[in-house]
Amino acid sequence: MEAAACGRPLPEQIRSQTCSSRRGDHAANSPIRDKRLIMEPSKEFMFKYKGFYFGVNTSVEHVASLENFEIKDSDIFIATYPKSGTVWTQNILSLILHEGHRNGTENMDIMDRIPWLEYNIKNKDYTSLPVPRVFATHLPYYLLPRDLRNKRGRIIYVTRNPKDVLVSYYHFSKYMNIVEEDPDFNSCMERFLAGKVIASCWFDHVAGWYGHAEDFNILFLTYEDMKKDLRSAVLKICNFLGKKLSEEEIESVVRQATFENMKKDPRANYENLPDDIADKSKGRFLRKGTVGDWKNMMTVAQSERFDEVLNEKIKTLPIKITWDINSEM
Repeated sequence: MEAAACGRPLPEQIRSQTCSSRRGDHAANSPIRDKRLIMEPSKEFMFKYKGFYFGVNTSVEHVASLENFEIKDSDIFIATYPKSGTVWTQNILSLILHEGHRNGTENMDIMDRIPWLEYNIKNKDYTSLPVPRVFATHLPYYLLPRDLRNKRGRIIYVTRNPKDVLVSYYHFSKYMNIVEEDPDFNSCMERFLAGKVIASCWFDHVAGWYGHAEDFNILFLTYEDMKKDLRSAVLKICNFLGKKLSEEEIESVVRQATFENMKKDPRANYENLPDDIADKSKGRFLRKGTVGDWKNMMTVAQSERFDEVLNEKIKTLPIKITWDINSEM
């Protein structure tokens, strides 16, 4: 694993199963020969820092500074691999924590209420944010602020099945001007499987967080479980944060946090992104929010190729992956 090369190896049971290990074997056994599929990411869109790919709307200097970012005990972090329900969880957290969001008396974009730790695109002074500060992040476990690894603050980590993540990332790349767009879905899939996308390898990210859970004060959720029972997820989050809401308030959170209602809420749906970042003629930030949409996109051969690369590795994870709403692995 590229992270392991930085002196941060994963636990033994998953260390040898990363995207970077045996990558040559995958390429050799694959019927796909087009060199475009394994091209290095363009420096116009991404850079690598300590084995991890970032979008260019941040900098090496800012990312490096996060190691010493001062954490308050009241801080809350939403950590995910991209396209795993981050914006949804941001909205849920905002509704839980802020009465003004629940009752509609405050009109604040979710990105202002819960900014991105590594992508400070509005140049906010994070030290002056109101308590509790809430941040979103795609960082791997080993690039987090040091104090978080000492169990200060709280982290909510959300996982989503990687086939749906891939499909969502593909559509996302067409919509976002700051994300490198592949010529076709197959190219995107090969790059995703090789970990040559923003946030690098899905498996490395998930395995790293689960493998180092004991280092953090952390709650693990899955996108699919949230879809199946949103109310239970809201209650878990409230319990984890020590936030007491009335039954009426809980129902308000659940009602407003459904994907359908969130898409209609301009505070929550990222529709206010600048035109230089998002091409709104090509889609919306929030698309379907479903489970199993990969079946509408991937051919049988592509699904088998995906399974060939990741299935054995996924079996080493301490979670079950839900591929559609009616079947679990």
